[in-house]
Amino acid sequence: MKIGIMADSHDNIPALVKAVSVFNDAEVSLVLHAGDLIAPFTAKPLKNLNARFIAVFGNNDGEVLGLSKVFENKIFRPPHLVEFKNLKILLLHEPDNLDALAISGKYDCIVCGHTHELEIRKDPTLVVNPGECGGWLSGRRTVAIWDTGNGHVNPVVL
Repeated sequence: MKIGIMADSHDNIPALVKAVSVFNDAEVSLVLHAGDLIAPFTAKPLKNLNARFIAVFGNNDGEVLGLSKVFENKIFRPPHLVEFKNLKILLLHEPDNLDALAISGKYDCIVCGHTHELEIRKDPTLVVNPGECGGWLSGRRTVAIWDTGNGHVNPVVL
């Protein structure tokens, strides 16, 4: 099974369209967004996903009511526990207490964003920050695909 991971799209519609295409081509079963979608209009390209979608709010998501409405109970306040196919995934935006959460052993994976920097590590919990989908800060638009069968997480440049 494959899980698509993204964060910090910051209203970049062309990047979201490309991410949806990448995830659909990879036949992911679930897409997780670790915050900072920003505006409700970002829901439009994400409706083309062929997978379940779950997101958390980020520190720049100011229009909470609008985002909640368009994402129809698919966006939550972080941290949010996602239980999917016998996996426990903690989805958050800011990586506060990340090391303590990772060594707790309570989760199969922790997904975060906020730093706009790609990070993939396992110690002992898999921790994934997919970098920034929007590419506004680094100039590099990235997402990640986690193959839960072999445990590999592959970053994808959009």
